[in-house]
Amino acid sequence: MFNVTTIESGYFMADGGAMFGAIPKRAWSRKYVCTDDNLCSLAMRCVLAVSSDGKRKVLIDLGMGDKHLSQVNYYQPYDLLNIADALDSHGYHSNDITDVVLTHLHFDHCGYATLKDVNGDVMPSFPNANYWLSGQQWRNILSPNRLEQDAIFADNILPIQEAGLLHLIDEDTMLYDGFRLRLFDGHSVGQLVVYIEGKDGVIVFPGDLIPTSAHVSLEWISAYDLCALTSLTEKQRFLEEAESNNYMLIYYHDARVVKSKVKKINDNYKATDLHYL
Repeated sequence: MFNVTTIESGYFMADGGAMFGAIPKRAWSRKYVCTDDNLCSLAMRCVLAVSSDGKRKVLIDLGMGDKHLSQVNYYQPYDLLNIADALDSHGYHSNDITDVVLTHLHFDHCGYATLKDVNGDVMPSFPNANYWLSGQQWRNILSPNRLEQDAIFADNILPIQEAGLLHLIDEDTMLYDGFRLRLFDGHSVGQLVVYIEGKDGVIVFPGDLIPTSAHVSLEWISAYDLCALTSLTEKQRFLEEAESNNYMLIYYHDARVVKSKVKKINDNYKATDLHYL
């Protein structure tokens, strides 16, 4: 069993049309606020999961970081929080982290995986941690496709591999008792979804499989997803299980809703029991 804490690592602005794909603005703007320029504020909500015996201290996704701000200034990042500083506020140090799970390697999910030292060299941010990533994501960064190449920065992950801290997942895996990793495609190949047994049931971190509570509806699929049809199929597979098992979902990108459960209504799903920031 794990105790789960969320860490708000910052925000950025993304085009609403990109976030909600083929859904008309008239529909999605009723569920998600945007500016006059059609920009939506997106969170980067990381998770700290600590086992009840204190032996495992796991971080899930790591925000945007500060190494590539000039390359991503289009997204207008703001209120960025260094994960190390966030850990201090919870009574931990970067050296205490035993594991880091990266759902995928887009810049807004793994930026604080590495940092620059005083000499400007890039090194792992959590030197005592095992970093977990899907094998498909690792192979993808070695030869990124055209749609993702601008969203991936090699120095977010290569120093970890060079330090011998990177471990690859090629199938659904029970990493620890009460902590499971499963593979879901669509948004990017080999995205990891994390299942955590907490005191009140199973908590799931779906990452960009379901980035906000508004995306629980099956057809609400981001244009950032590599394959919309695969995302639809994978979402349906996940949501059927989530509803039947009463999972609590933590949303990485929702700027207002931290977590919710889901309910099936006719042939679709909606977020219920919403917990707001």
